[in-house]
Amino acid sequence: MTSTPDPTPLPDNPWEKWGWAFAAIWLVFLAFPIIAVVESEVGLPAKVFAMLCIAGFAVANVLGYSSRLRPWWALGLMVALALATAPVIGIGVISFTPYLAILSALRLPSPAWKWAVGLWAAFPVLSLLDIDGFPTFFFLMLWPIMIGGVMLRLFGEREYLANAALREHVVVVERERVARDVHDVLGHSLTALSVKAELAARLIDIDPARAKQELESIQATARQALAEVRATVGGLRAGNLEAELAAAPRVLADAGITTTVDGTVADTDPRHRALLAWVLREAVTNVVRHSRARSVRIELGPAGIVVVDDGRGCDGAEGNGLRGMRERVTGVGGTLDVGPATPGTRVEVVLP
Repeated sequence: MTSTPDPTPLPDNPWEKWGWAFAAIWLVFLAFPIIAVVESEVGLPAKVFAMLCIAGFAVANVLGYSSRLRPWWALGLMVALALATAPVIGIGVISFTPYLAILSALRLPSPAWKWAVGLWAAFPVLSLLDIDGFPTFFFLMLWPIMIGGVMLRLFGEREYLANAALREHVVVVERERVARDVHDVLGHSLTALSVKAELAARLIDIDPARAKQELESIQATARQALAEVRATVGGLRAGNLEAELAAAPRVLADAGITTTVDGTVADTDPRHRALLAWVLREAVTNVVRHSRARSVRIELGPAGIVVVDDGRGCDGAEGNGLRGMRERVTGVGGTLDVGPATPGTRVEVVLP
């Protein structure tokens, strides 16, 4: 059997840390009940007792905003001390209600704070009855103070929800980044490993020395892929266009595809070279896995990159690789165009 959890106070509530200072400043308005005690016609012992109750009320109010006294306990103690002054100041106990309302608004959990504030907000209406000459303007003065407490609570909740949504968005973006990067790293590395393994299998009988070299290359590629996955998950890996441009012809050559490169890394925009490295890696992986091409042309320039193959062309829905590539490109304000060549497929990325 599971129990329903108790409502919890607003997380990251700033009043838990600095509310006591706020409460201490507003204690100045306890001057109203203090003046009422001084002007009352009761005996000195009753006045001293009322003053002590007001002092206790002030202490409980300040502690209610700290972690030393639970808000419910603070409210209960404040109500008891305020009522204890009623025999001395009469209807003047209404002047305590703003403290009760603001503490309820800022420190009680939802939805209890709404009911509590509504209760305290009803008491100033008694000033309209002009009981014992109590000034009617108290109704007009106390309500705006209570409304201010309510607005602070509502704004605080909206800010917390906005921050929570932002934190969740950051988590989702980071998960997508890791998933995208791992896909690109593993897709490229596993494709290279598959091609090298097939090549080694064909060479093992006719050229054992070359087959041995390919097997050693497979080991190196596997170790590099493992290191890249670890770096990707840790957020430490960035694309290296120069390294990808050097690796692309080797990976394509293992698959029997010739490579032509027009332009150099120096021709590209330095701001986008890491992104272009990811684009080139994914484009080469797709050529090896899907195109059945015989040749590939890679064009580098200030505006971006173009990868053209003479394979069977693109068809079907966009896969995870192209989707990830598109997300990277559009994330920096660029465009990705994947279309047919004559023959084959043309992948063009234009960056701002």
